Amino acid sequence: MARLDTPGASVAVVESGELAWAKGYGVRQAGEPDPVTSETRFLAGSISKPVAALGVLRLVEQGVLALNTDINSYLRSWKMPPIGDWQPELTLRQLLSHSAGLTVHGFPGYPAGRGLPTTAQILDGELPANTDPVRVTIVPGTQFRYSGGGTTIVQQVLEDVTGTPFAALMRELVLDPLGMHDSTYEQP
Repeated sequence: MARLDTPGASVAVVESGELAWAKGYGVRQAGEPDPVTSETRFLAGSISKPVAALGVLRLVEQGVLALNTDINSYLRSWKMPPIGDWQPELTLRQLLSHSAGLTVHGFPGYPAGRGLPTTAQILDGELPANTDPVRVTIVPGTQFRYSGGGTTIVQQVLEDVTGTPFAALMRELVLDPLGMHDSTYEQP
């Protein structure tokens, strides 16, 4: 951990679908005394994307969403804007496979305790968002381009279609059914 300048880590071993062993090492934050335990929550980063995709697929399975439908037909609180006279049509399949031709590779995050932007503010790059707007710059479906912005659009689709906050929806559709009671999409 010292070589990688990492103050703490947690390790778990799962055998045959059961937790066999778990232990924390180091501290939660450099210079602070709080130890890491097997229960310490860490930011999951992009590992959260396939988990969110599972939430989408659960709604597809329920007939609430379709993978090949234009997302603007689902969106209520934000729409993918046109580019001049052209209105890009994006699908959940393209968003989940990073083939929607979108900008915004990733997000730097927001400090705990500060006001958070709405999802629409993030998508439009409006303060207090800290990234550029999420926009189409490559014809959708023509090439792979990793985009955290696409996952943010997925989040907005899920919230608009279900009327449920994303974190609560992921808990209901994915985390609780998988027994992931110590995981969350809530902002700390």
